[in-house]
Amino acid sequence: MSLQGSASGNGTVAAASTASLRLRLNPNKEHKPDGYEDMQLDFSPNIFSSLERYLPPSMLNVTRDEKAKFMREILLKYLPLGERNRAQKHREYRERIIANYQPLHLELYSVDPAAFFVPTFLRAINDNTEQSYRSIVSEPFPGIFIFDIFQTHFCELLLSEIENFEKWVTETKFRIMHPNTMNKFGAVLDDFGLETMLDKLMEGFIRPLSRVFFAEVGGSTLDSHHGFVVEYGKDRDVDLGFHVDDSEVTLNVCLGKQFSGGELFFRGVRCEKHVNTGSHSEEIFDYSHVPGRAVLHRGRHRHGARATTSGNRVNLLLWCRSSVFREMKLYQKDFSSWCGECNREKKERQRSTVAATKLDLFWREGESTA
Repeated sequence: MSLQGSASGNGTVAAASTASLRLRLNPNKEHKPDGYEDMQLDFSPNIFSSLERYLPPSMLNVTRDEKAKFMREILLKYLPLGERNRAQKHREYRERIIANYQPLHLELYSVDPAAFFVPTFLRAINDNTEQSYRSIVSEPFPGIFIFDIFQTHFCELLLSEIENFEKWVTETKFRIMHPNTMNKFGAVLDDFGLETMLDKLMEGFIRPLSRVFFAEVGGSTLDSHHGFVVEYGKDRDVDLGFHVDDSEVTLNVCLGKQFSGGELFFRGVRCEKHVNTGSHSEEIFDYSHVPGRAVLHRGRHRHGARATTSGNRVNLLLWCRSSVFREMKLYQKDFSSWCGECNREKKERQRSTVAATKLDLFWREGESTA
């Protein structure tokens, strides 16, 4: 990848010499990145701090402004002008909501670990070891991790806050955006003030687990999120079609209420090239939701939701993304470490190579004895 900018002897970026620069393949763990919270940026400050560890060595000693400019050029490739205009309108839309909506439960808007999480989850996070994380999860199917995360009281408060927001939307006739392109019912939590709380949830509690369980898809470099709730049941969405998420790692937590049906069905992990290929029997897995319990999986793990046949179900979704992984993925062709179909193709090539080698040895032996 050709990037814009490099460091010259006086600490300034010399554009003429940066065409050949590439991001590092692995982060510089010794480098302490700058903070970007006080700067007016097009992207989350966390993305800049995360990406800085991947800068080439010659970029690490330039000024913070120059580093930000350099990284912004990389990130803008993913946000063309039309998207940037939409992003600006969305910021204005969000500001209007936050300026007018009166939160019901202010304690939800900042992370209080003791009040939010069940003790087993909190202990595992505080221990911060692979062993502690594995002790609280079950893996009923490869790449799908189940664990208890939220206390009942937290789920009730969040459901109450969502109902309050929806009541405000109805009373003010405010037109809100759908959570995603597939769900018609629910709300984007980031839009009515919960973005900071969800950022902290991702950084302090989901990224540590993802670093252990999903390192091959950027689990250790998650730096942005899309947080929302979806609602299923009578007068709501009924089911959800087969799809992949716009995330590297997805957290899906059932908040309640009383319901039947609504099982998740999983059908194999796929890269972009193979997303529409068929499923194999060993890739089929169904999961039934339990209030307060989390499902953590790769965003590229194809899945859907069966019909909620009675009652109402509300789920919190946190799509966790890594700008670093998305940049690196552009220069890779082999995703066999996580794509089921790439892995099958790789094994088939290996089998063919072994078979060809054996056949060649067989003919050579035949010729030597002739």
